[in-house]
Amino acid sequence: MRMKRVLSTAMILALTVSMIGCSKTSGDKNEKEESKAANYPKEINVTYVKSPLNVPSILQKNDDLFGKEFSKEKIKVNFHELTTGPEQTQALAAGEIDFVHALGGTSALIAASNGVDMKILNTYSRSPKGFMILTNDDSIKSAKDLVGKKVAGPKGTILHQVLVAALNKEGKSIEDVEFLNLGIPESASALADGSVDAALLAGPVALKATNSGSKVVATGEGLVDGIIVTAVSTQFAEKYPDVVERFVKVEKETLKYVDGNFDEAMEKVAKEVGITTEEAKEMYKWYDFSIDITDKDIKSLEETQDFLIKNKMQENKVDVKSLIYNQK
Repeated sequence: MRMKRVLSTAMILALTVSMIGCSKTSGDKNEKEESKAANYPKEINVTYVKSPLNVPSILQKNDDLFGKEFSKEKIKVNFHELTTGPEQTQALAAGEIDFVHALGGTSALIAASNGVDMKILNTYSRSPKGFMILTNDDSIKSAKDLVGKKVAGPKGTILHQVLVAALNKEGKSIEDVEFLNLGIPESASALADGSVDAALLAGPVALKATNSGSKVVATGEGLVDGIIVTAVSTQFAEKYPDVVERFVKVEKETLKYVDGNFDEAMEKVAKEVGITTEEAKEMYKWYDFSIDITDKDIKSLEETQDFLIKNKMQENKVDVKSLIYNQK
């Protein structure tokens, strides 16, 4: 009888210890889950720029690629159509945007020099051929023929840099032309109605103009690299490094998808941009979407900075290498 009581007591103790152990394990698991959740934001805000032909962004938004990546953590991914550099960087500075996806290298440098706390995460694209100076005037055959002419385009952009570089190559300067600061659509309209002699155009707008008979005076090829970047808020990157790492993972997976499903990808892109699939394929040849930042890219950004300072569009010089995220 005494032996039975001993065994019964031992069993109760074992069960109690087991329950305590399970409770502790469950508690530890819950604590880990809560801790993990605290390491993720409730939402991620990303800029969406589809033009000129931003293939990765179009696919990432339309196929909800970022949303799928962060679905397990129930993180909401919001896309914001902010298409100009100043709009994008101001929103980043205000904490309204976490990732500036497809930002001109010129805009990134100007913003950084003005104190916007951000890091260049990677290159988005390089497309020197995609930035063009177009004309409907048969007498304009090269940049030197632009002297004394009206040229429209967006100031402080890669297109503006192409114009200055093309003029400099001919021993001329921006002061030798009548430059009108207009957006790409407005510049295209001005060229079409004869209000200007030449226009700085890119992407589908440039393609439409050339298909309508406009002639190419020069492209960025041999003049600029046309670097577009992806940037992230420094504060966000420091607080959520895992999110940044997974964001880049989705970027890489998107490019792999395009490589393996090119026709399908171009159909999706063409529909979003409003061009034919064949036109999308033709334009795609103008772009290099590899995201790894090379020494050549850094040098190109440094040269872009020199251009901005020389043309009084950037006042304070920044250390380009220090702007690169996790630069060793």
